[in-house]
Amino acid sequence: MKLYTIGFTRKSAREFFDELLGSSSAVRVLDVRLRPASQLSGFAKVSKSGGDFEFLLQRLCGMDYVHLPVLAPTDDLFKSYRAGEVTWDEYGERYLELLAERRVEHALERALFDDGVLLCSEDTPERCHRRLAAEYLQEEWGDIEIVHL
Repeated sequence: MKLYTIGFTRKSAREFFDELLGSSSAVRVLDVRLRPASQLSGFAKVSKSGGDFEFLLQRLCGMDYVHLPVLAPTDDLFKSYRAGEVTWDEYGERYLELLAERRVEHALERALFDDGVLLCSEDTPERCHRRLAAEYLQEEWGDIEIVHL
């Protein structure tokens, strides 16, 4: 199974949709953001009634969209990291503990992740929870090749 990850910041819509998503074999975007409707999301903003992002994914890339809040950090954890109250290592450890507490490997349908793309805002995966989520699922499920777009 191949599982992709991508962040939308510091990317143009052309690069995001055409060069990165469009050149992959991905079939759906799995949104792991805490707040996908944030004003800071730019072209990746999601609305409750379906919006431009979902339309563009389908029209430009032929991809489905699924929001997976079970893979998002808690609001408190996210805020404490952004405020500098916890280090990246502490954040990562707490986030992985959260995934284990939520038992996401049992709560989620594995087939949904086959050729899926974990979406978050961070431009690179090094300090992003999408990478941690992908690695967690890889460890729990095995047989996952992670590709960071």
